[in-house]
Amino acid sequence: MPTPKKLAIIQSNYIPWRGYFDIIGSVDEFILYDEVQYTRRDWRNRNKIKTPQGLLWLTIPVQVKGKYEQAIRDTVISEPRWAEKHWRAICQNYAKAPFFREYKPQFEELYLGCAETYLSLINHRFLTAICSVLGIRTSIRWSTDYPAKEQGKNERLIELCRKAGASEYLSGPAARDYLDEGLFRRSGIAVSYADYSGYREYPQPHPPFEGAVSILDLIFCTGPQAREYLKSVAPR
Repeated sequence: MPTPKKLAIIQSNYIPWRGYFDIIGSVDEFILYDEVQYTRRDWRNRNKIKTPQGLLWLTIPVQVKGKYEQAIRDTVISEPRWAEKHWRAICQNYAKAPFFREYKPQFEELYLGCAETYLSLINHRFLTAICSVLGIRTSIRWSTDYPAKEQGKNERLIELCRKAGASEYLSGPAARDYLDEGLFRRSGIAVSYADYSGYREYPQPHPPFEGAVSILDLIFCTGPQAREYLKSVAPR
């Protein structure tokens, strides 16, 4: 009998919040679904950090063609010095965080050593590095590793599950609006949804507490204990 395999398929995000990493840590394989259309004012190229004045968006400037009809994987940056600006903002707002000094060399290299010009590759660079910090060992692949003919959204997701050998598909909760669970079941694939409720608060500068911020906030504030504020992380 084949070993059960759980899979998640999500667009790449820039330094996402802890719920995103909980999904990665809950599955056997995580597929970056960057063959789909890039969407503006979304999480693909931006996220929030805490500052004394409130929340601050860190946005990677990108080139957008026409009416945004371009795949995420084809989206390129439009400002070469974005990484320097983001790193400067992070240093200014987290220099006094309890564990910033401990992680500073690693994240400084991530930012200042980033030479990628494609948004997908930038996101992949940060996602894999942050997974390492959190002790998440899940395999991360691209949807294009499993090529297919053009088809509907549900059918493509099912085909990715099949080609990856998955018996269960873990989705974000927002997908309940469009996911055809019956079609998945008839294809022999169980569907489950991530639960973002009940996350514990942690010591955070500049109250009040705000949980919907980049995972960098959790790492700089709690250090090696960051994994204790996640729900499902593979053991070290």
